[in-house]
Amino acid sequence: MTVQSSESSSRRTRRSATMGGMPLNDMPWWRWRSTVRSALHMLSDPVFQQETWLAGREGYGDVTDAVYRLVEDTWLDNWPAEKYIGAVFRDGAEAALVDTAVLRVLRILHQVGPDAPPAAYLQHPDWPAAVLACREAHVRLAVADGDDPEEAPRSLEALRALVRTG
Repeated sequence: MTVQSSESSSRRTRRSATMGGMPLNDMPWWRWRSTVRSALHMLSDPVFQQETWLAGREGYGDVTDAVYRLVEDTWLDNWPAEKYIGAVFRDGAEAALVDTAVLRVLRILHQVGPDAPPAAYLQHPDWPAAVLACREAHVRLAVADGDDPEEAPRSLEALRALVRTG
């Protein structure tokens, strides 16, 4: 059996600079984390939802787009977030909060349908609980990454620039 030294290993643990407040290479799959965080952020902010999704403001996608970003790379609609502890999520607490948020949002998406107008989601009786679950996950991840959870959500173009860099 050959053991690689830490010099040649692709799994280095060094901390590098930050990007948008988030430490680069802190998590092996930080791009996935950025995408999940972006979705959670939008899904957790009722003011954003009113001023952006209901108003039809361009550049931020819609509810279905946010749900897709939440689960697209991670398959969190099929696998538990704990599968990604140490890669996308730091610990079991983050994973549990993300799982709760994903399950609540997906339940509503399946009931309302993926092509429904934003108001159909926002008026769903379970939407406030889904928003709260997303808020708890968003705050936990943002604080762990050294970001201010109260900042407004980034546009999709800003997210693309963030994950292209580095």
